[in-house]
Amino acid sequence: MSKRSDTKRWLAKHRADPYVKAAQSDNYRSRAAYKLAEVDDKDHLLARARCVVDLGAAPGGWSQYCRRQAPDAHVVAIDRLDMTPIDGVTFVKADFDEQAGLDALLAAIGDRPVDLVLSDMAPNLTGVKAADQARVMQLAELSLALCQDVLAPGGHLLIKVFQGEGFHELFADMKQRFDKVASRKPNASRDASREMYLLGRGWRNP
Repeated sequence: MSKRSDTKRWLAKHRADPYVKAAQSDNYRSRAAYKLAEVDDKDHLLARARCVVDLGAAPGGWSQYCRRQAPDAHVVAIDRLDMTPIDGVTFVKADFDEQAGLDALLAAIGDRPVDLVLSDMAPNLTGVKAADQARVMQLAELSLALCQDVLAPGGHLLIKVFQGEGFHELFADMKQRFDKVASRKPNASRDASREMYLLGRGWRNP
């Protein structure tokens, strides 16, 4: 089958996706907003949030959701890709896994106590399962490391992971740092995707 035929099939399936249609109707920038919405509906992550960090934010669906659900909260978002401005969101265009990007993010956060760290980051997938798994877990570990610098006691972390090499070690590490740790697989995640999310609730600041 030609590459063009594959593209047409993907576009047809994408347009038929109920979450794509919902995003268009609700004026969200991406269907990913409904992944966060489903977890938030169950776990009430934004109920008392005053400051939220959104890692790998572009095109901005998660930041949009945060602003709608917690309009008084300040959102600090970072991505190496451009993101159209969102009212109430401080955007840092930088690579989070580089020191310069981390420094820029910390400067944008300033002295604000962060109540919620979100990461929907994923690398550009190569199709080599072991390499992709290692990269996803590296980004997840960097997200957890950020909590040590910015997350307020009692705060929460939600990060994208793939189940595989390194998953159980990360889960165990989070259990040492949070009161509760659970996995979440939102219905909005595509069936073919290996993604899931780890949720840490109640940061203990060890």
